[in-house]
Amino acid sequence: MNKTTEPFLAATFIKEIGRGKKGARSMTRENAQALYGAMLDGRVSDLELGGILLAMRIKGESVDEIAGFLDAAEASFDPLAAPAGEYAPVLIPSYNGARKMANLTPLLALLLAREGVPVLVHGVTSDPGRVTSFDILRAMGFGAAGSAAEVQAAFAAGKPAFMAIETLAPKMAQLLSLRRILGVRNSTHTLVKILQPFAGPALRLVSYTHPEYLEMLGEYFSTIAREGRGDAFLMRGTEGETVANANRAQQIDWFHGGERTVLVQRDAPTDDVAEAPAERDALTTAAWIARALEGRVAVPASIREQVAQCLLVSKSIQANTGAHHGEQR
Repeated sequence: MNKTTEPFLAATFIKEIGRGKKGARSMTRENAQALYGAMLDGRVSDLELGGILLAMRIKGESVDEIAGFLDAAEASFDPLAAPAGEYAPVLIPSYNGARKMANLTPLLALLLAREGVPVLVHGVTSDPGRVTSFDILRAMGFGAAGSAAEVQAAFAAGKPAFMAIETLAPKMAQLLSLRRILGVRNSTHTLVKILQPFAGPALRLVSYTHPEYLEMLGEYFSTIAREGRGDAFLMRGTEGETVANANRAQQIDWFHGGERTVLVQRDAPTDDVAEAPAERDALTTAAWIARALEGRVAVPASIREQVAQCLLVSKSIQANTGAHHGEQR
């Protein structure tokens, strides 16, 4: 299907969303989809694009806007196929990395993959001043998947697959990269964390950093998230990552069929510190994760609990979608 390359005139949208935190009005889902689709296709001028990104940064996304943006985002790339098996895929977005604590997202991915779960980690390959999940996975001998076939090969080998956002959704990657020009994050940073790139159901592990996103994403997953796309776990991020904090378990909310259930309660404050890598650099963290996988150091209890809940829900998603899920593949 041929797509138009005509410039998209965004002034009417900017007029609504650009009136500041209190004066701005939100777009409908349809208008948000049209606008974000044009942004992805490069049909919005640089001047208007900058205005849109900053206006949304100040206003904040509504549930309908994030839904419309995601509709356009997921239509901008080819979906992945989920392999047959006992478990539905688990999606681990990794766009923050470690700044103060060691990044244990790769440990979560490897523990799940060891149980037979198809695990897709998607994210950035580098972030100045931070240690990314890819830095650590690369130190452990894992490369980035360059195609859907390489993702499937990793699943078949019982390994987690890492796919850079530039490979998974290149148009989104372009908008994500504008942070380096504007100096602030934009709506795409939220979208990549709730992306569901599989054609069939999957379990999304989603994190938030600010309380307003807990409210907005909670409403999104309760009311708008499309049927047949699987379930989501929502928790406060560990430095923005979706792995449980090694020292203190965060609350994990499970969204399934419009219902919201608290799976894990937040731990009370404690002075206890779990065993962890001595430093946060990639090589030290990779070596520590390898020892944890061998049972030579203890996996933090909060991460063990997160793995257990992922296994239960991933298995139930696969069981409940059975024949229909197989037909989609």
